[in-house]
Amino acid sequence: MRRWLIALALAFWLAGCGRTPIQQQEAYVFGTRVEVLVADAEPAKARTAIATVLREFDRLHRAYHAWQPSELTALNEAIGAGRPHTVTPEFAAFIGEAQALAARGDHLFDPGIGRLIELWGFHADEFKGSVPALPAIEAWRRSHPSIADLVLEGTTVKSRNRDVALDFGGYLKGAALDRAAALLRSQGIANALINIGGNVMALGSKEGRKWRVGIQHPRQPGPLATLELEDGEAIGTSGDYQRFFEVDGRRYPHLLDPRSGYPAGHTQAVSIVISPGERAGTLSDALSKPIFIAGPKGWHEAARRLAVGQVLRVDAGGEIFLTQALKDRLQFVGTPPPLTVLP
Repeated sequence: MRRWLIALALAFWLAGCGRTPIQQQEAYVFGTRVEVLVADAEPAKARTAIATVLREFDRLHRAYHAWQPSELTALNEAIGAGRPHTVTPEFAAFIGEAQALAARGDHLFDPGIGRLIELWGFHADEFKGSVPALPAIEAWRRSHPSIADLVLEGTTVKSRNRDVALDFGGYLKGAALDRAAALLRSQGIANALINIGGNVMALGSKEGRKWRVGIQHPRQPGPLATLELEDGEAIGTSGDYQRFFEVDGRRYPHLLDPRSGYPAGHTQAVSIVISPGERAGTLSDALSKPIFIAGPKGWHEAARRLAVGQVLRVDAGGEIFLTQALKDRLQFVGTPPPLTVLP
């Protein structure tokens, strides 16, 4: 069974008629809902800027799709055949950055595990909802494919392992956030909110008030808590409630642990906040994954190694753990739940 919930629900404080018009458009790309809001005194300029961003999202979605014909699938086919393959400069830069991010997270986040993702049935718009046979998972683990197996020589990509297959599902939304922010700024837009399926970046403010967003409750409609984002901050959430299937009452999410070959069942959601910077969007997407996969005994140490100081984790039983730096910024919806706060 597939249930649609966005990973991070926006909780906009848009009561009343502000003096600055808000332009808003939505689309469906990257397998999720995306939304761009712009606060600008010139509505036509804002709409043009949003349209430019959405066109770029569509281009990235088509270029790097993991199972429909794309530049990415062409590379995966070449890797499987043992052939070098020339990619675009943009694609080569993405691969290099994803390799560095995977290494930072001890490869708990690894875009080279596309064949495992396919094995679990997540290379489809509708999941088949069946658990792979154990021998197939064990064979994948023995091969141990990783994005680290790729060798970049300019724009030529080679692989030391034919079982590597790229899947940018845990990376591209964040990179698209950074691309969107750059496009908006280049067109004179200073105040905007960009949401790609729960990965959110704030630019500027809404009439001098910070943009407020909500962290989605992983098991209930609506937000668990809200916070205000600074100009250029990004927040990313990885959860087990957007892409998953259930068999015999057990949930199997798309967040796979490369060490075991199985979905990580110990965590419902992880949200992180990344400080303003050129790669804030990319980091908000990619760094939430190793913290999620690290689990109950390793998440806090993983966050420390990754220099992510603002983290909220909901474990499999619904217990909430978070860092003091994020707790100080959150407003919980309703009665505050029991919390375990760590430095």
